[in-house]
Amino acid sequence: MTVVRRGQDRLPAPPWGIVAILCIAAIAQSISASWPFDAYFSKGQLFWWIQPIALALLVFAGTQAPTPKAAAHYAWWFATVWLSTTFWWLYVAMHTYGGLPSLLAAVAVVALSVALAAYYAGAMWAWRRWALGTYWGAIVGFAALWLMAEMARGTWLTGFGWGAIGYAHIDGPLAFFLPWIGSYGVSALAAAWAASLAVALARCQIAPAVWVSVLLLAPTLLPAGANQWTTPTSSLQVTLLQGNIPQDEKFETGSGVPLALQWYRDALQQAEGDLVVAPETAIPLLPQQLPEGYWTSLSSKFETSAQAALVGIPLGSYQAGYTNSVVALAAGQTGWQYDKHHLVPFGEFIPPLFKWFTRLMNIPLGDFNRGPLGQPSLTVKGERVAPNICYEDLYGEELATRFTDAALAPTVFANVSNLGWFNRSVALDQHLHISRTRALEFQRPFVRATNTGATAILSHEGVVQDLLPPQTRGVLRGEVQGRSGITPFAWWASRYGLWPLWLIALAVLAVLWRQRDSHPPS
Repeated sequence: MTVVRRGQDRLPAPPWGIVAILCIAAIAQSISASWPFDAYFSKGQLFWWIQPIALALLVFAGTQAPTPKAAAHYAWWFATVWLSTTFWWLYVAMHTYGGLPSLLAAVAVVALSVALAAYYAGAMWAWRRWALGTYWGAIVGFAALWLMAEMARGTWLTGFGWGAIGYAHIDGPLAFFLPWIGSYGVSALAAAWAASLAVALARCQIAPAVWVSVLLLAPTLLPAGANQWTTPTSSLQVTLLQGNIPQDEKFETGSGVPLALQWYRDALQQAEGDLVVAPETAIPLLPQQLPEGYWTSLSSKFETSAQAALVGIPLGSYQAGYTNSVVALAAGQTGWQYDKHHLVPFGEFIPPLFKWFTRLMNIPLGDFNRGPLGQPSLTVKGERVAPNICYEDLYGEELATRFTDAALAPTVFANVSNLGWFNRSVALDQHLHISRTRALEFQRPFVRATNTGATAILSHEGVVQDLLPPQTRGVLRGEVQGRSGITPFAWWASRYGLWPLWLIALAVLAVLWRQRDSHPPS
């Protein structure tokens, strides 16, 4: 591995050439987690094997950078492009539906990416500064620092971990580890894999890459069922509703609101099965704003039958505050509701000092109240159905709080969402993969009811059993089998959150710090 020390003369590679290569690699890493186009491959397809190769190019560039600061700049470029091309669809919400000028919306997406990329720049600086002394120190050190950057991005300042590299691997060999260490842990393994490839290339020795590859691929040789931590319970017949209410009309009293009220009332009254699920804010008005008799006509069917329904609706008042909620229509469970805990910045709460920015957009924004963590599940035919709203399923450590008591742990998850803000962009496919990841982490089935897609039924193995076409109005019927039992990830994350991963990463860095003088970079 060539590392230039102060005082040495060297003709560096053209920096803009390196940056161009890293930008291409960053786009490849984004694509690895969900193919964004309708051509050539299936939209949303995963290419897990591209991800470690793309990241390895960044690591290799870091080894060749003349200084830790230069390596950090490479990482900043890489992460900015990777994140911008991962959640570029925020532009659609801000410009198409929010009315923000196109240039300002684009700048906002890039500015967010630049800010979040700072985590990875700091990780690369620390890695180049302290962790290049030995083969394994370089590999394990990079994995620890990348893990910390991913967790910081996903948890600090409300957190936005969308696009973490672990999501690229749900169809690859690293998926085996999801029930053990969760998606952040898999991100660390993927980073270690990438670092091993880069170290092998930089030092012209393939042994580290071979050993790491063998360790990560070995579980694929285990017999089927060797990684099963849960057992089947009973089955539910489910009906999922996708109203496809146009987002620019959804909250308009003259168009989208009456359409939603009529379509969801009719669909709920005609629905069959044990559980019916309507998406986030399927009913776009507060209960006190509904036409007289509407709620009675909506709920009467379920009060006198064995059916249950979960319906997204805002609740509250000006005096008490508002919540983004899901209510249950079910005999004997009157008053059951789930209130969203993890709110969307700028959508459901406005961070301090940013009201000026939200005033530039024509989006119904507000400061909602947060629901508590670990809210009780809804019981349906003996199954415990745990709802979550929109991107709450991005936070596996928060869903894990429902597993503290095994006797009350969910047997089925239900996600209700409205991704109409993002049209038919890759956001729909990315969110589907996030739900698939949670299904694998907890080995629980997921049902997803959305306004425009992706409305789907997922097995406890993260397999899409059935799916409605996006941006269509329709009803999806199917069967889902509940699961009992707790995965290792659900056990430790329910008790300690992400702290075990933080402590392991910090312990690795402490060891490398102590060894930095005895094993200088070579």
